[in-house]
Amino acid sequence: MATAATPATNMAMIKPCISSSRKVFMSSTASFRTESKEASWNRLTSSSDISSSFRSIFSAPIKFKKVVTRAMSSENENKPLPGLPVDLRGLTWRLSHVAPEFAISLENLNSRYAAIPGHMFLCGKRAFIAGVADDNGYGWAIAKSLAAAGAEIIVGTWVPALNIFESSLRRGKFDESRVLPDGSLMEITKVYPMDAVYDSPDDVPDDVKSNKRYAGSSKWTVKELVESVKQDFGSIDILVHSLANGPEVTKPLLETSRNGYLAAISASSYSFVSLLKEFVSIMNPGGASISLTYIASERIIPGYGGGMSSAKAALESDTRVLAFEAGRKHKIRVNTISAGPLRSRAAKAIGFIDMMIDYSLANAPLQKELSAEEVGNAAAFLASPLASAITGAVVYVDNGLNAMGVGVDSPIFVDLDIPKDN
Repeated sequence: MATAATPATNMAMIKPCISSSRKVFMSSTASFRTESKEASWNRLTSSSDISSSFRSIFSAPIKFKKVVTRAMSSENENKPLPGLPVDLRGLTWRLSHVAPEFAISLENLNSRYAAIPGHMFLCGKRAFIAGVADDNGYGWAIAKSLAAAGAEIIVGTWVPALNIFESSLRRGKFDESRVLPDGSLMEITKVYPMDAVYDSPDDVPDDVKSNKRYAGSSKWTVKELVESVKQDFGSIDILVHSLANGPEVTKPLLETSRNGYLAAISASSYSFVSLLKEFVSIMNPGGASISLTYIASERIIPGYGGGMSSAKAALESDTRVLAFEAGRKHKIRVNTISAGPLRSRAAKAIGFIDMMIDYSLANAPLQKELSAEEVGNAAAFLASPLASAITGAVVYVDNGLNAMGVGVDSPIFVDLDIPKDN
């Protein structure tokens, strides 16, 4: 994007924001550097030789008129860009806006540059995502969307899953799913061990302390985690809660034990309260906190048992109360995303995720399978200035399934002329 300096061809080039999250992956014990496979942004950042930059982008030869670039003054650099921090016009419009001679179609672009983002509206922000242990869940997708918007990414991973997660990152097993829209790879600045079921070391029972799956890790309770983040980074801007666990999730509620019920509440809802309670002291004013919920909080979903429906209902209620308290005291927004079914490893543990996806495809207003990226993008929106007046909300990202009162795939409706996507 550029702003015209004069009616002639003089212009001031605005460099795209490159987040510090793109620079290095650092584990809790060691530092790793992974270079981007496609350093496409580096070709666009020159403010002194725009002609060579554009020649590297276009696959077809283009005639360039003489273009004189002018350095932007520091006064102008501090001025906010006009309009919304998103671009709905497409790359072709942006290039034609620079100068008429750049008005070419996307077909003439090298395909690897076709997805360059227009704005990085979370540039300079730091996000902590709690509950990332692989590359196919909503937590990972949210991290990617935040990174694509310019945020620095740090994550908390459940202690028993930490070693395999870090090993997979080091060995490049996640490289394909780390690719961002600009061709670079999402970088995770640091991975912290975490178990959000325990607030402090005093809460950890002896059998967990001696469990070999926790051996070699330290400072993984909530208070210790936040203190470590504070020492390493000072502050964060975005907190994402992407974790849940119900040890008796396959049991009907009538067969759920007290311990199983309370365990679901502790891991799936109070963990959010605990994390925000501790993190809010190091969150910058204007920050945002986001969690993930499910329609079972307000509708009957047979098979989603063990107290998990109650845990999600508690999470949504807590979201409203926390929005008030954190908003008044710390100027922090708190929202939750009610996401539709996804074939993640965690969801497969429930046992009927495929049936829920099929049901959604047959009955939702939008007949398509929900992607993790769509939930990630919604989270990036809620974390951004575009959502500066949204707090205490349950935002449905489920292809509209929450709006349905009946299942239209029922034989009862066979004679109705219901539109279907064939």
